[in-house]
Amino acid sequence: MNGNGFRTLPLAVLGIAALLLSGCLARTAVNVVTLPVKAGSKAVDWTTTSRDEADRNRGRKMRKQEEREAKERKRAEREARKARERDEDY
Repeated sequence: MNGNGFRTLPLAVLGIAALLLSGCLARTAVNVVTLPVKAGSKAVDWTTTSRDEADRNRGRKMRKQEEREAKERKRAEREARKARERDEDY
C-alpha cells in the first residue's frame, strides 16, 4: 500500500466532522442572534407587573392592613377594659 491510503482517512474524517459540526455552528449563531431579544424581553418582564402579581400584592396589602387594624382594636379594647376596672375600684 502506498502513502495515499493513510492520507485519505484523515480527510474523510475531517469532511464528516465538518458536516456534523455545521449544525452546532448554525445553532450557536441563532442563539447569539436571539440573545439580545431574549434579554430585552426578560428586562421587560422584570420591570412590568402582571395582573396576577398586582392582585396578589393588593391582597397581601389588604391582609396586612386588616391585621394592623385588628391589633389596634384589641389594644384599644384592652386599654378600655383596664380603664373600666380602674374606675370601678374607686
